[in-house]
Amino acid sequence: MNSCAQEVKQMKKLIKVVVTGAGSPGAAGVIKALRKVSDRNIHIIGLDASPTAVGRAMVDRFYHIPEATDQAFTRTVLDICKRESADVILPLVTKELFKFAEHKTLFDNKGTSVSVSDYEKLVIANNKGRLLEELAQAGFDAPRYRIIKTVEELDEAIRELGYPDNPVCFKPTLSNGSRGFRVLDPSKDRALLLFSEKPNSTYISITDLFDVLKHATRIPEMVVMEYLPGQEYSVDLLADQGKVLTAIPRLREAMVGGITTRGVVVHEQPIIDYASQIVNHLGLHGNIGVQVRLDCNNKPKILEINPRIQGTIIHCVGAGVNLPYLAVKLALGIESEPEELAVKWGTRMTRYWEEIFYDVDGFPYSLQ
Repeated sequence: MNSCAQEVKQMKKLIKVVVTGAGSPGAAGVIKALRKVSDRNIHIIGLDASPTAVGRAMVDRFYHIPEATDQAFTRTVLDICKRESADVILPLVTKELFKFAEHKTLFDNKGTSVSVSDYEKLVIANNKGRLLEELAQAGFDAPRYRIIKTVEELDEAIRELGYPDNPVCFKPTLSNGSRGFRVLDPSKDRALLLFSEKPNSTYISITDLFDVLKHATRIPEMVVMEYLPGQEYSVDLLADQGKVLTAIPRLREAMVGGITTRGVVVHEQPIIDYASQIVNHLGLHGNIGVQVRLDCNNKPKILEINPRIQGTIIHCVGAGVNLPYLAVKLALGIESEPEELAVKWGTRMTRYWEEIFYDVDGFPYSLQ
């Protein structure tokens, strides 16, 4: 059988895709994206550490699995893949990435391809401190930063980066979402923040910060950075071992808990080039997210990398590029067609809440 005939046969068969983190913020969008595929039948297997994960009601088969930190995690997922004859795994949970990267060959040998970067590349991309060190050493534009491990070092770093004349921000080097992220900006009116913003505001005063930390026996390693005042972009990329196949910037116009709720897909070539060069330099693979902000000179500078599918990848699907499905094709060795990479620039998205209910027996249903 020639290669063309083999590809046609491969494309027509039923594809079984495992989506982990079926209760994560991006899971519903990924499942919708795979359901949108019309040229083949995709059977979706959802996995989550919570039995009431929202994706449970949306997938063809659901499994309640251990946390990634549990020793039984890898064996459990392997057994599920064998039982379901799974073709591809799309990991959505950051903590699971290292387990999948470490055992990628084991899954490959069982006939399941995992869409994940190599382990040693994840070590850099997932650690905000090591990432900034790597990119600065390689000559990329990056924010001024300090890596700290103690309260004393934190205080020193804040001053070195220009506080109180300039705002600064900080975040644990190992965290995801907006966990642990805060901005120190003395120009902010604390009374206005108290009465006009919701309790999840990212701003904190230096007095409140050190009042909290004086009771802490230890703090996590953190990266302290200059606060970038410009617009924030989230760039969704698809890469084949560092070779970027597409990069789609989204201007983040509104967020809740670090998740975009309103935004627009924009054709900003400097953003595209900057994010693509970083992913190429790091040799990342599959669906990758790069968060950037503009500095005072409107130059893009990196905030962090999500070396996995991002929570708002569905926006790219709405703009004509089904990135989760293209990652499945990449994992199966099938090239994307040019029309599959055509972006509808200017596509706007507004996100809203939707509910899943469970009856007394735990069976999920919706009102649609």
